[in-house]
Amino acid sequence: MAKTDFKTVDEYLAAFPDSAQEVLRTVRLAIREAVPDAEEVISYQIPAYRLHGWLLYFAGFKKHYSLFCPQPGALFETFKEELSRYDVSKSKIKFPLDQPVPVELIRNMAKHRAAEYRSRETPKREKKA
Repeated sequence: MAKTDFKTVDEYLAAFPDSAQEVLRTVRLAIREAVPDAEEVISYQIPAYRLHGWLLYFAGFKKHYSLFCPQPGALFETFKEELSRYDVSKSKIKFPLDQPVPVELIRNMAKHRAAEYRSRETPKREKKA
């Protein structure tokens, strides 16, 4: 993946080999189905989803892909059992590229994040005084 100035998620995905593209498209679709009203953007040169705050990011690598969750709060605790088979760090979950995408888990995590943001009194982006 030589290019690093992506303008769209489609450009980002096109930079990967076909087999990785298929996996990353599945991740993208799971998030978009779970939170269709989230804005899809490129942030930090990877796909990101925003809805009253940053929901999730994802990125592909040679042998894995990762979901990034800024300030995961209760998210990782809520899905602790489902995540136990993956490499989880402070704000990242690492999934092997050669295993089936846990679509339901990703959908449920995206829905959970969206519900967290929607339950806030005032969305973060609107707090400027």
